[in-house]
Amino acid sequence: MTKTQVEKAMTTEAAPKVPGRLLFEKLGKPTKIVAPMVDQSELAWRILSRRYGATLAYTPMFHAKNFATSEKYRRDMWCDQDGCSKVDRPLVVQFCANDSEYLLEAAKLVQDKCDAVDLNLGCPQGIAKKGHYGSFLMEDWGLIHKLIRTLHDNLDVPVTAKIRVFPEREKTLEYAKMVLDAGAQFLTVHGRLREQKGQKTGLADWDIIQYLRENLPKDTVFFANGNILYPEDISRCMNKIHCDSVMSAEGNLFNPGVFNTDHVDDKDKTFPRVDKLLREYFEIVKSCEGSNASRIAMKSHFFKILRPFLPHHTDIRSNLASMNAKTSFDDWEEKVISKVERVVREIYQQPDIATKDVVTTGEVELWGGAYKQVPYWRCQPYFRPVNGVTGDKRVVDSLKRTLEDNEPETQQEDKKQRPAGDVDAAF
Repeated sequence: MTKTQVEKAMTTEAAPKVPGRLLFEKLGKPTKIVAPMVDQSELAWRILSRRYGATLAYTPMFHAKNFATSEKYRRDMWCDQDGCSKVDRPLVVQFCANDSEYLLEAAKLVQDKCDAVDLNLGCPQGIAKKGHYGSFLMEDWGLIHKLIRTLHDNLDVPVTAKIRVFPEREKTLEYAKMVLDAGAQFLTVHGRLREQKGQKTGLADWDIIQYLRENLPKDTVFFANGNILYPEDISRCMNKIHCDSVMSAEGNLFNPGVFNTDHVDDKDKTFPRVDKLLREYFEIVKSCEGSNASRIAMKSHFFKILRPFLPHHTDIRSNLASMNAKTSFDDWEEKVISKVERVVREIYQQPDIATKDVVTTGEVELWGGAYKQVPYWRCQPYFRPVNGVTGDKRVVDSLKRTLEDNEPETQQEDKKQRPAGDVDAAF
């Protein structure tokens, strides 16, 4: 598509659609959102997350062509309970695609069971590069415009989009404007570059998200994604960026209590015990009859819930490693659930448990928040280690180096003269 054709498409009159602000209000102005995650934000996990404070949820990323053409794929990814008005709304269904016809065909299959359909423009994984979708469409604005406009013109429900940022602010702003012009009613901005993934994840850039918020039309329904470790980070993000809502992916996966902003002083709600959360999630999975996706995702969720716990109880880790989607619920109960419950029960029988079962908050760090020390039998964030150094320490060290590099030479020389242990108040 030539530049002229793109500009012409961007000015084509679109069919009437529920305005984003009206849709947002209709959904109850949800401020805490479960992010779309491949094979992870499935039905059972969405139900659990809503119980712990989430007010809107996205499905996992579905492959539009496979969803449209393969009954087996649909059966594995979607069941009658998905989008159920009693337990799974409001809901946005997300697709990745590079063909507008397949995308529309797939979206029409779910439009009566969701509140909106989202186009994934943020997936940075190798499979997205190979399949030419997600963040690997970022250079093909003509195709992106066509994908969104096709849904906008032909679906009964609104279309939304989730993007990553470019290194350049101005280019990112023009990109966001194009996505909105195509017909997206919500815009979610993940403040990381396409290259920031896995061990290179690093901090999301809240400044560029704030820049977009300030320079896009004021009535844009705007969600921010990135850097949510604890419940307090949600209000910190909203206050800085002035976004409508905050989305969490990895933070939610390791601790769904991250959304419990109404109970920040209640550690049982914000950092739930692994035994209690595991039991609750397990019972939800059992209740999701016909949800193959929930059975398939269960092992991965168990490992994330138990991440701080398993290094202390390697026998349970070995049992969990042997489980799979076909393992009977009785075996899950006997070999994992009941063992975790017994161990945690013994922990709470210790006479000094009151002094051990405490969550402590450290000093405010350069990135604006504060790290917490959480007992290993409670859910908590995960800091991915690289070469033996965890992500929290890498972030702090990197910000300190940046701050030092930007200091005047006289100030740097003055710091060298100080006694050991004397640090700037800004740290």
